[in-house]
This record gives sequence, structure tokens and C-alpha cells, in this order.
Amino acid sequence: MKKVISSPLAPAAIGPYSQATEAAGLVFVSGQLPIDAATGDMPEGIEAQARQSLLNIQHILEAAGLTMSHIVKTTVYLQDMSLFGSMNAVYATFFEGDYPARAAFAVKALPKDVLVEIECIAAR
Repeated sequence: MKKVISSPLAPAAIGPYSQATEAAGLVFVSGQLPIDAATGDMPEGIEAQARQSLLNIQHILEAAGLTMSHIVKTTVYLQDMSLFGSMNAVYATFFEGDYPARAAFAVKALPKDVLVEIECIAAR
């Protein structure tokens, strides 16, 4: 049985998907674009966009009663691999202790022409 999880502090889904779903003690958070749910604005630059995407993940996990320390796997989609170092510096500030497993890819294009999109899996 699955449970849908959502937070008003993260941007609403822009398609036929949920912000997150939970099944068997795992929470699957959909890719988060760097959109501020309160304003609908998107910050400029990779550092600000990575921070906003991770804040959106944090809000969704909080709605599930979890923290960033519950994340076991992330996937980072970048507009260009030249953005990796700057994204990585921001990413590191969201975790303490052991980091989750991660994959990072450069993709041809991302929705709304963003620089980064991040998804994750968290475990209770």
C-alpha cells in the first residue's frame, strides 16, 4: 500500500505525479525543481538553484516526519557537468555525517530550463 506525501512549502506538482510517495518504509521524492513555493520564483545561478531544490526536498521529508539524514540515495540532474562543483558545494551543506549514495548526470534539457533537478529516496 502506498501513501502520497505533500508539503505546501514545496512547489506543487506540474504534471500527473505526486511530490512524494511512501511504500514499505521508503519515501520516494520526485525530482524537485528550484522553485520557491511561496513566490513561484526561481533563483538564478547554480548555487541558489541547488539550495532551493534541496530545501524543497527537506520540506517534503518534514511532511513525512523525516529529515535529510533519512536519505539513502539521491539523483542529481544538471544542465551541464561544468555546474557539478558548485552544486556539490551546496549539496554538502545539507548533510551531516555519512552522505547518501548519489548519481549525477548532465541531461539535454530540464523542465522550465532550470540548471538542476534533484530527487531522492529516504528510509524510515
